[in-house]
Amino acid sequence: MKYLLWLAFLYVFCLYGCWSGEVNGQEDFMLVGGPLRVSDIEVNNHFDCSYPIPPGSKEYFEYLQSRGVTHFKVPLSWTQLLPTGLSSQPQQAVVTCYRTLLRQLLDVGLQPLVILHGSAVPEALRSKYGGWESQELVEMFQQYAEFAFQEFGALANSWLTLGDVNIDGPGEDAQGSLQNILRLNKNIFQLFHQMFPEKGRRLSLGLGAGQVSILSQIEGSTTMDFLSVHIEYNCASASNFAKELSNLQMSSGGLPILILKMTVDGCSLDQFQLLGNFLNALNTDMNIVGCDIMDMLGGLDLLDFPTSPHISDYSGITKTYQSVWNKFKAKTPAERDLFLNESFPSGFQWAVSTESFKVEGGWSEDGKGETIWDRWGHENKVSDNHTADLACDSYNKVDYDVYLLRGLNVNTYQFSISWARIFPSGQRGSQSEKGALYYDKLINALIESGIQPVVTLYHWDLPQALQDYGGWTNASIVEAFKDYADFCFSRFGDRVKKWNTFSSPWVVSDSGYGTGKHPPGVKDYVVASYQVTHNILKSHAEAWHVYNDRYRKTQRGEVGIALNSDWAEPKDPSRPEDIAAADRYLQFMLGWFAHPIFVNGDYPETLKTQIEQKRKQCTPSEPAKLPVFTAEESKRIHGTADFLGLNYYKSWFISNSDGGCTPGPQGVGDFQQSMDPSAALRKILNYISTEYLNVSKVPIYITGNGVLTEYNRNTLNDTARIEEMKGYISEALKAILLDGVDVQRFTVQSLMDGFEETLGYTVRSGLHYVNFDDADRPRTPKQSAYFYAQVIKQNGFGSRNSDSFKEALIQYTRNQTVLSASEVPSKSKVVWEKFSSQTTFKTKMYRYGTFPDGFSWGVSSSAYQIEGGWNVDGKGPSVWDTFTNETSSIPGNADGDVACDSYNRLDEDLYMLRALRVKSYRFSLSWSRIFPDGHQTSLNQKGVDYYNRLIDELLAYNITPMVTLYHWDLPQALQNLGGWENEDMINIFNEFCNFCFATFGDRVKFWMTFNQPHTIAWSGYGLGQIPPNIKNPGIAPYRVAHNLIKAHAKAYHTYDDKYRKSQAGQVSIALNADWVEPKDVNVPREVVAADRALQFQLGWFAHPIFKNGDYPDAMKWQVGNKSELQGLLETRLPAFTEEEKRFIKGTADMFCVNHYTTKIASHATLRLSPESYEYDRDLKEEEEGDSPTTAISKQRAVAWGLRRLLNWIKEEYGHPEIYITENGVATETKITWDDTARVFYYKTYIDEALKSYDLDGVKVKGYIATSLMDSFEWLNGYKVGFGLHHVDFSNPNRPRTPKYSAHFYHQVIKNNGFPKPDDEKRLYGHFREGFIWSTATASYQIEGGWRADGKGLSIWDKFAHTPLRVFNDDNGDIACDSYHKVEEDVAMLKQLKVTHYRFSISWPRVLPDGTTKHINEAGLNYYHRLVDALLAANIQPHITLYHWDLPQALQDIKGWENDTIVFKFRDYADFIFSRLGHKVKFWITINEPYNIANVGHGYGAAAPGISFRPGTLPYIVGHNLLKAHAEAWHLYNDKYRATQKGIISITINSDWSEPRNPYKQEDIDAARRVVQFYIGWFAHPVFNGDYSNMMKTIIRDRSLAGGLPKSRLPEFTPEEIKRIKGTYDYFGFNHYTTVLAFPVPYGDLQHYDADRGAGTIADRTWLDSGSSWLKVSPFGFRKILKFIKEEYGNPPIIITENGMSERGPIDLDDFHRSYYYDEYINQVLKAYQIDNVDIRGYTAWSLMDNLEWATGFSERFGLFYVNHSDPNLPRVAKKSVARYATIIKCNGFPMGPHKCLSPEPEATSAPVTPQPNNGTVGFLGMRLSVSDAEAGLNTTFALLVVAAFGAICSTFCFFKAKKQSKRRLSLQYMNKF
Repeated sequence: MKYLLWLAFLYVFCLYGCWSGEVNGQEDFMLVGGPLRVSDIEVNNHFDCSYPIPPGSKEYFEYLQSRGVTHFKVPLSWTQLLPTGLSSQPQQAVVTCYRTLLRQLLDVGLQPLVILHGSAVPEALRSKYGGWESQELVEMFQQYAEFAFQEFGALANSWLTLGDVNIDGPGEDAQGSLQNILRLNKNIFQLFHQMFPEKGRRLSLGLGAGQVSILSQIEGSTTMDFLSVHIEYNCASASNFAKELSNLQMSSGGLPILILKMTVDGCSLDQFQLLGNFLNALNTDMNIVGCDIMDMLGGLDLLDFPTSPHISDYSGITKTYQSVWNKFKAKTPAERDLFLNESFPSGFQWAVSTESFKVEGGWSEDGKGETIWDRWGHENKVSDNHTADLACDSYNKVDYDVYLLRGLNVNTYQFSISWARIFPSGQRGSQSEKGALYYDKLINALIESGIQPVVTLYHWDLPQALQDYGGWTNASIVEAFKDYADFCFSRFGDRVKKWNTFSSPWVVSDSGYGTGKHPPGVKDYVVASYQVTHNILKSHAEAWHVYNDRYRKTQRGEVGIALNSDWAEPKDPSRPEDIAAADRYLQFMLGWFAHPIFVNGDYPETLKTQIEQKRKQCTPSEPAKLPVFTAEESKRIHGTADFLGLNYYKSWFISNSDGGCTPGPQGVGDFQQSMDPSAALRKILNYISTEYLNVSKVPIYITGNGVLTEYNRNTLNDTARIEEMKGYISEALKAILLDGVDVQRFTVQSLMDGFEETLGYTVRSGLHYVNFDDADRPRTPKQSAYFYAQVIKQNGFGSRNSDSFKEALIQYTRNQTVLSASEVPSKSKVVWEKFSSQTTFKTKMYRYGTFPDGFSWGVSSSAYQIEGGWNVDGKGPSVWDTFTNETSSIPGNADGDVACDSYNRLDEDLYMLRALRVKSYRFSLSWSRIFPDGHQTSLNQKGVDYYNRLIDELLAYNITPMVTLYHWDLPQALQNLGGWENEDMINIFNEFCNFCFATFGDRVKFWMTFNQPHTIAWSGYGLGQIPPNIKNPGIAPYRVAHNLIKAHAKAYHTYDDKYRKSQAGQVSIALNADWVEPKDVNVPREVVAADRALQFQLGWFAHPIFKNGDYPDAMKWQVGNKSELQGLLETRLPAFTEEEKRFIKGTADMFCVNHYTTKIASHATLRLSPESYEYDRDLKEEEEGDSPTTAISKQRAVAWGLRRLLNWIKEEYGHPEIYITENGVATETKITWDDTARVFYYKTYIDEALKSYDLDGVKVKGYIATSLMDSFEWLNGYKVGFGLHHVDFSNPNRPRTPKYSAHFYHQVIKNNGFPKPDDEKRLYGHFREGFIWSTATASYQIEGGWRADGKGLSIWDKFAHTPLRVFNDDNGDIACDSYHKVEEDVAMLKQLKVTHYRFSISWPRVLPDGTTKHINEAGLNYYHRLVDALLAANIQPHITLYHWDLPQALQDIKGWENDTIVFKFRDYADFIFSRLGHKVKFWITINEPYNIANVGHGYGAAAPGISFRPGTLPYIVGHNLLKAHAEAWHLYNDKYRATQKGIISITINSDWSEPRNPYKQEDIDAARRVVQFYIGWFAHPVFNGDYSNMMKTIIRDRSLAGGLPKSRLPEFTPEEIKRIKGTYDYFGFNHYTTVLAFPVPYGDLQHYDADRGAGTIADRTWLDSGSSWLKVSPFGFRKILKFIKEEYGNPPIIITENGMSERGPIDLDDFHRSYYYDEYINQVLKAYQIDNVDIRGYTAWSLMDNLEWATGFSERFGLFYVNHSDPNLPRVAKKSVARYATIIKCNGFPMGPHKCLSPEPEATSAPVTPQPNNGTVGFLGMRLSVSDAEAGLNTTFALLVVAAFGAICSTFCFFKAKKQSKRRLSLQYMNKF
């Protein structure tokens, strides 16, 4: 019956609609439905888009439309759309939701009736602005209306301003409010029709039943298009319905009526008054345009529509899944797979992710604790026995990883923290500061690059220490995790605003504690798996509350959880049980974690019910035991997430099954699964939105989505990954735009290939390929990386709006100064006068500082070298195309046909530029790509399009394009006309330039006409080496250069005249120039030659352009004279007319220079025939031989030349603004990404540019590194590379991989130079009171008297008298003759103001045969005299018992190799202690045992010179040295300490070692080995006991691998270990320099270096000394002192040697040494004051120049110069004496004026010995070389030495005290210093 009545009613409405449309001219009748409701119970429950659109809404709309409904009410929520009330701050997700809703209505044929606002003022706005009486509120609403019209106006024709005029707010002025509303409605009405003037648009104001009285105020005014009313009707009162409507219409002035709402009371099915009255009304003349059909028929109980799909209807599990599944089940494959070419909402977050254990490596670095994944890998439970020990080495490669992120252009990076790296034991008490610093560094680097860090606290890598106590099954872990989270929030939360507590916790519970497939490998699905989830949920909640209670207010971040879930699709959609099973699957996976957090604090009912059923069914063998939350726990867990993170990867087909009593999800859940290949991300997003976020209303972040592929050779071209990514991203987009799901982030997993759990490295998931076979772990973008970067750039798949670019304006000042012609030589010779006399030390001193703001940092390329595409899209051939396809002279017959394929890989080039963050990119235009035949008539638009796109993209990323118009690739068609020898080229080139200026000049502001015209002219037309390969060296180069200069000038004037005013750019020319240094700056003609070389290269082009429009006089003179001498009637150098000179002069807005190397020039008279530019110069050029070579012949890296060149340009060309437009170095192709040489090159060259700016005032404005990537290097093909990026030319994809240098250069750019690091800054302060200030010598080096007074022979006597052992055949026979000069030596010490003097005793001088059988009292007396003199001068003697000069008699019985020496040394020590100990309180047993053992017995470079057993002998000797030291120490301790009260130790020497590449774990490990094999060899046994585990393990393993039965390293017995350990009173330490270490594989070779497995080099920026091994590197001193503190228990340290050598001419102004002491001692002060290292003293090496062992007297370390040309060997103070004395006097470095700072006295002049020019001197009537004469002099003096000392033995009485008291007395003495 109801259905029939409905049909009748609808029929009448249709008739009325037709009639009214024909008669009254109105539109079709409106049958209004809606709105969507939250529930049927609540009042005012309209759907407001604060949660997703309910599932099934579209089906509901379709049903209404099928029943005749035409319109649907859509009330907008003012507060949801504009939470702040401001239209500039909309809630974008709500906007998207409403758009989606309106589109759904239109899609099914329903017209929206949009209601701007209901009635009452929202409380949030009322409290701030008041009610409708407030004019401010009215204005806010009008702005809101305009916002709504703009956002939704295109989607709806019918609008209501207010649904109901309600002015009953508290305290509201009713009349004032009403007037405001009416005026507001009028304003909105006018605005509406202004914005939408088309027919069919209508707007009204909703009036309630009681508001008819206000109609009189509306009548006659145009404020609404129809009358919208709320009618109340009661069947019991039988009111006259038609009459009431008529009165309303009359009151409104005849407006059409829409019955928006009807309240019906007292009507039933058998009472049809309302229906009848309504039909009567329709039959009148009244204009009724529609009614609310839901109210009309609903009130009569005639409506049989389904109700609105309420949110509350789907809170039940089954309903949610059913509704989502129903929503998508009916979709066709075409609908399902529809691809949206749309954009994501503004502000969408694009992210990529990694996990700590998959990428970091450094598994035991810096105290990191072991994790369960470390243990798992080490137990060989991963494919191919892979481990994560190194992984991607991200622990050392923060800059590498952030580089990739910049290249991708992501705005968000999600990574996890390794709990065990922060808390090694898992507990707060074990905190590792170094681990925290790593994450600080990463987070800071991200923020500096504009990338938001998203941090996951736990991604599976539990500290093994916690697992040992049960891990996640132990309830105590909740508190441990809370502490860990608390620390992370407090440490990083000021910068991290998004936190995931856990990522994919289901995997932990399922695979870690259920199946046992993951660590910790627990197989317990019954109890452990559920208990783990229980504890994880509580841990998550506690972490959330910690953040909420302690940090949220200040840090304002968000904490959520990243849950993994697959989608479940019913296997058989027709089977309800499969649908139910699919639902269960989701509850067992996602609901297990999500339901407690997001719904009610407890597990899902489905899960609990299923487990309970199994419990009853399977008693007593329960397959699952689900823990129960207490009420308090549920409350604490519920709502603990600010977002829901989703990790989604796949979908399954699920079928119902009987799982029986089998533990595990499938058994307990009664389902089975099989792979579903479809993408279901959209479905699960809808499901989550409905199921979990309907109340909490938090956003969804997709925190993980990616593709795992098997590793194969074509891994870089990962098209499959691209297709899957495209599909997933599209699914997310559809969920947002079509379904209104609030998704705010998409995260691709992962940034790079990593350690993929149990599969290790056999599969790959990264956007970047990581080569795990290479220790450098290079990262190379895959094609998917470039795809993702494009998606990010477009914010989805929509067409990108045209970007409006800022003009890349470069400020410059045009130099209007008229410069005169250069003189010969030029006045710029002042540069040589200024710099060439500098010492090498001062020349190479590093300068810290930064360049000016706005400095242009860039990289370069050129068209032919990178573009490829040589004959595609209409490009014409260039001369290089012709040449490379015809010649066979290029290595490998290489060509540029493909090159880097940049023509097709622009996005890949942009990736590199974004990653580098350069400010400019210099590239060239291919003339033949734009004009294939060189003329504009052949214009190739596709070529133009390529450059347009390149330029636009550069500007989009704020990169300034620097465009070279011509970089050598002339169109072949023009070469066929004669090329640059043809003067017509001037106009042809201008035509090309004019086109480029006109086409690109609106965006390009920096132009260079030519690159290196010198190369074009000389190499192309003179030497014929490069195209066009013309060999005419005497004529063509000058002619070509002439035309190039004029062509440049014409192009410049074209720009100046036509474009400069509108485009505001600048134009120049890029000139190449080597620096040229005179061979002898003191010879005038050599200076002239160097100047001439510069004028012939640089001046050839720069002089006409920058000076006077003409060639330099040096050129004109030379070429003119040569031409005349050759019999020519005129010069071969063309002449400019006066008009041409004026035209050329000044045609450059800045000076652009390309520079690579420096040459040494000398004058030469070169031949006249054949005629040649080369011979015209009359000079010879040589390489600068002291500088490093490069991969290009004759192109050495001579950094200091750049500064001089820049100064020369400044002086020569009127102080112009200079851009260094090319600078770089070639390396061989075998050097791929670990290009340390390039880093050194840039480090030194850029610093020279900095010096020129900072010190010399040169206007350096920019620096362009050559080049962006390896490319076709002209005549070298692909044999060498200049790139910051490696290109694999064997791969068709031409993959680009950043090199070490790319990361270095980025750091330079970021820092704008080289700001002074903290460790280089001066620290002011003082050392402790009583600090030891000392200087040192050694007996053999200074004493002489080698056979005096009964002295026995030492091994150094024999070694030095063996040919070819000591440089220059020097020896210590006389040395400094200190044996006879005690008074002079003490006088020097007094001048230095030292408190102590360290010297050694010559063992064979006091015991000639090494034993106490024969005592040489004369020798001993020397030391008595010295000690007495010292004490008289208040200087404490510090005696070394053994400083390398072993008695030869002992060496004859194998010396230190024979373990009997241990006791002989003890006896020797006993003798010395007994004779001198009462006066000496400071003792060293042995000096530098490393050098004795390895240099003397391994390398054989020192006495005794043994090198034939390098694998064993050094270790045997070292072993005996340690035992000998220990015995001497115990002897002193037991026998002498109590009475003599001295201290005794051993002095150990060591360099500090840094990794050659600090980003590389392999180099870090090598550096660590260097230190452990150096200092650790001897320090570890003495200070820690026994050799280090590293040494023992490596030597043992290598010995066994070499076929030996045992380790080559001797073993100490337990007793020996105990006896050696602790044999020190202080740490005596000698240090000079630092090295850079890298691994070197030695195979099975058995020796020390092979065991150490490392090579070492020095940083080129470290200053040289007179010793090849000693580079000035002060920072290492502090580091190794801190290492000693940390490694050996912070022992007291006395630095027993530190100093610097020199060689060459004598210069008493030893600035270098003063600098060295200043810097090194200041580092000691930092170690003492900042690092709390217990430093007690410092000793400068050395007191005076002496015999420096095997280098003889050639290397001089002394503070005092010893004049060996004078038989008296006078000691002369160098300037460093005063400096060291001042430091001593000040006891450090006082701040500001201080009484200890007195003027330094001038050094005594060194005696000058006249020398003939031939380098010989007269000696005993002979002409000898200086070195031979010195040797002769030394020999003569040695023969004159007479032994005349007598000795009387003194007897001392010894009193032995208890050992304990002795130690106490010793320690009391130590405390004094």
